[in-house]
Amino acid sequence: MGLDQRAFIREDKDICKWRKHNRLQGWMEALWIERGGTDAFNLEDLELNLEDIESLEQAIMSKELPMTEGFFFGDDSYVDYEECYLEDDMKFIQLAKKALSSGKRVVYSSWW
Repeated sequence: MGLDQRAFIREDKDICKWRKHNRLQGWMEALWIERGGTDAFNLEDLELNLEDIESLEQAIMSKELPMTEGFFFGDDSYVDYEECYLEDDMKFIQLAKKALSSGKRVVYSSWW
């Protein structure tokens, strides 16, 4: 049991999955709140546009994903970031850009 996350194309085709990447969760939750989300950011679908993906890419490259704590979220995901998450994050960025450029909708979702 813990924080499980995924990004998918609206047709429900997964393009990336993460486990306990709490800093990514914090970044996505901040975006969700910015868009008016008020309930717990759990089992909520967050649609991402190209501007969101580019902003996320910048946060990843500058190591500015926010520290995010939660009972199910595990240890700080920056502890082994380059070994455990960086490759998947960058793969997600590229796949999301490709999907968006072909007119598909990209969604982030998580559950804990």
